This record gives sequence, C-alpha cells and structure tokens, in this order.
Amino acid sequence: MIQAVLFDLDGTLADTALDLGGALNTLLARHNLPAKSMDEIRTQASHGAAGLLKLGAGITPDHPDYAQWRTEYLDEYDSRYAQDTALFDGVNELIAELDQRGIKWGIITNKPMRFTDKLVPKLGFAIPPAVVVSGDTCGESKPSVKPMFHACKQIQTEPQHTLYVGDAERDIQAGRNAGMKTVLAEWGYIAPEDQTETWQPDYRIASPLDLLKIL
Repeated sequence: MIQAVLFDLDGTLADTALDLGGALNTLLARHNLPAKSMDEIRTQASHGAAGLLKLGAGITPDHPDYAQWRTEYLDEYDSRYAQDTALFDGVNELIAELDQRGIKWGIITNKPMRFTDKLVPKLGFAIPPAVVVSGDTCGESKPSVKPMFHACKQIQTEPQHTLYVGDAERDIQAGRNAGMKTVLAEWGYIAPEDQTETWQPDYRIASPLDLLKIL
C-alpha cells in the first residue's frame, strides 16, 4: 500500500539543465574556456556543481581552486535559476492524480536550500509538495538515508509505504537503503556510460505518467 511518492528534483520533476548549463557556459566564457553543448551538460546535470565544473573546466573538489570556482558557478546560477527551467511533460498530471488518490508527494533533492526554497514555488506544481528536503536540510545528502527518513517523518509515513523516484544511482541507493521501493526515471539526466542495470531499481519508467501503472 503506497501512501507517499517522493521525487528527486533535477532531471526527474524539472528540466533544470538549460539554466545549470547556461550558468556553466557563462562562467567558462569568463575564464576563456570553450562552451559545452547541452547534450554534454545533460549527462552531468544530476551531479550538480561538482559534475559540471569537472565537465567544463576539469576542476574537481580536490583542486586548490575548487571552492572559488564553485562559488562563482553558484552565484552565476543564482542569477538565472528559473529562467528556462520547467516541469517535464506529464509531471503535473501525475501529481494531480496522486492527490486524487490520496497519496502524498514530496521532493528530496541534493540541490542546496538556497535554490530549492526559491525554485520550487516558481515551478507551478498542480498541488504543492507536502515536504521539500534539500541537500543541506539534514547535514547529509543522498546517497545518505538521512534525507529519506527526514521526509517520511515530516509527512508521517513509513518508508516501506513510500516510493522514491529519481534519475541517478545515488537516488536508487538512498531509497533502497531507507527501505523504500525505488523507481528509475529513464527520461532524466543519465549519461551514456551509466550502467543503470547495476543500480537495481525496483521499477523503471519512461515517462512520469508511467508511474500510475505501478501504484
């Protein structure tokens, strides 16, 4: 008996790649580096600033200038976080149907609260989420189970009665380790080299409305 469905945000509910990538390419231009294509950006968009800075500039978290690059990138993203971002087709229809069935829904994302608090209200969800857990809400982010348990506590549901939907390996790991049923969003930001068959989600869906076949 599924009582709640929780979702990742970037690449699962919302197509944020245009704004994430636009911020990256503006930063790269400032540093006289070549722009990255949207196809390249989409494969790394789920990995946040770390993945995008590695893609664009070869800067990884162990690089001495990483903190400076990350600050610059996040400031640039902050100036355009909702410019081109939109919900994926079918998301609002899905959420409306969940509400009709009395199933709660919410968001667990690794995106910092700095952005989720502003972005989520602008996305135009048919029904507001019952809970939003950001990457820095609990002090740990996915694949930690802390955000998963925190969300369940907030909406008073048990993990075993919860589905978690995401497009990254850490989403599946976090959901499974928390005792939830996991669903891979195949329309998301999945790289060609990602071996999704090794992630072992309970279900795989090709579009948001396919979730209704599982419930």
